[in-house]
Amino acid sequence: MASPHFVVVVGEQWSEAKGPGPVLGLTVSKKVGTAVVRNRVKRRIREWFRRSRAALPQNLELVVIARRGAAEIGMLETERELGSFFR
Repeated sequence: MASPHFVVVVGEQWSEAKGPGPVLGLTVSKKVGTAVVRNRVKRRIREWFRRSRAALPQNLELVVIARRGAAEIGMLETERELGSFFR
């Protein structure tokens, strides 16, 4: 699934070793910005995941890949784009 600022790859957990509940993986390349900018983008994605975790399927593994321009959007737009994948 893709949006203007993120690509999300979704799969089912193949192992219960990671514990119950959905699992998040992140990829934010240097194309997005400096280390400070990349960390800010990752914090926003993790916050969206923390808030949305209860509503997501329990056996879900997802990888969020930030595209160029992900640093220019705020938390509300981040939540809107990522949330649109799971409605």
